[in-house]
Amino acid sequence: MTIGIGLLGLGTVGAGVAGILATPEGRHPLVGELTLRRVAVRELQRPRPVELPAAILTTDPEAVVDDPAVDIVVEVMGGLEPARSLILRAIAAGKPVVTANKAVIARYGEEIAAAAAENGVYVLIEAAVGGGIPIIEPLKQSLGGNRIQRVSGIINGTTNYILSRMADEGAAYGAVLADAQRLGYAEADPAADVQGGDAADKIAILAGLAYGGPVQRSAIPAEGIDRLDSRDVSYAAQLGFVVKLVAAAQFLGTDADGTVQLDVRVSPTLLPKEHPLAGVHGVNNAILVEGDPVGRVMFYGPGAGAGPTASAVVADILNIAGIRQVGGSQAGLDPLLAASRWRQCRLVDPGLTQHRNYVRLRTSDEPGVIGRIGTCFGDQGVSIQSIVQFEAKGGAAAGDGAADSSGGGAGAAEIVVITHEVGEARFRAALAAIEALPEVVSVAACLRTL
Repeated sequence: MTIGIGLLGLGTVGAGVAGILATPEGRHPLVGELTLRRVAVRELQRPRPVELPAAILTTDPEAVVDDPAVDIVVEVMGGLEPARSLILRAIAAGKPVVTANKAVIARYGEEIAAAAAENGVYVLIEAAVGGGIPIIEPLKQSLGGNRIQRVSGIINGTTNYILSRMADEGAAYGAVLADAQRLGYAEADPAADVQGGDAADKIAILAGLAYGGPVQRSAIPAEGIDRLDSRDVSYAAQLGFVVKLVAAAQFLGTDADGTVQLDVRVSPTLLPKEHPLAGVHGVNNAILVEGDPVGRVMFYGPGAGAGPTASAVVADILNIAGIRQVGGSQAGLDPLLAASRWRQCRLVDPGLTQHRNYVRLRTSDEPGVIGRIGTCFGDQGVSIQSIVQFEAKGGAAAGDGAADSSGGGAGAAEIVVITHEVGEARFRAALAAIEALPEVVSVAACLRTL
């Protein structure tokens, strides 16, 4: 039985999907049962990496969704609209959907899940997080019997490539970003990657699946690497840490009404060199799931690109095709967010969270400064793991994201403090007291530490 596929988008991922469907030899037998019926493109005459019959191409994406020969709609066009509307249109027509669109799912996942359940169709999203890494289905099924304590990951290949180069070569952020753009690892406008928005979309999806309820995307604090100074990467290395952009969702407890309390955020984070995520380099991604009773499970692999992402898209198509082949029913299922009706999730006030911290202070180089800094921390009950003084350098190198204007010069010092785990409110109170010290020029950097 041939299954008709309607493809919305023929960019990097869409061309990868089309290439797999056009070459079924040596793949799962079901791939040979899949046929591209209609493909929506921006321009009909544009050269493409995969050759398709002109008759199946159209610039009208609604025509793809509405075509009676299309049994499964595959959305890989990206963006919020018209992608969201097209997904809902397909669902309303009773057609299952496969999408790689993390931005739409992070913001409208609950709406799409409700529509899918009402119309009895699948919406599968394996490619939306982690490229070719299988993480969505394991969270929904394989790990379903666990109490998930924490989900954390390196889920943006662009920023991981930049940070890996900064660590290995001592290179400045701006210079490595320019290289990443030339190599195609970073977009011409890299804001979604380097400012943390892409990773925040993905952790919103993972947190919703792991903890059984929708997580409000707009409430997730996201700090990127665009203001990161290469000296902090260097200092971290000297102290036994690696700096990574980490997206994390931490279980903090349950309210009396059953609402799950979570700390979900994206931020540059110091990882001990022995941490499982510390060894993830280049454009690779990794997601670490910590649960009871499974312990630690890490999913690792290429997180983006035509091959890995197209692989995940086709895997979802085959999932649906296999059910159709055996006459399985979709009615009553909520496959997008399988846990969406278990409970509610709430992001706690950041001031109530607890974590370790890395702080770099620019100070005058005179006796007693470290002692006075230590007193400020002690007055707020902040325990210090280590405090190290480095010789001050000049302003950040050209292209660094966080050049401060205080300068270096004679009589200047940089003091790096790593704290033990402490409440955010107490830590911020201590920082305010430190900033008020006359010997302290600035708090030059403040990063989370695992």
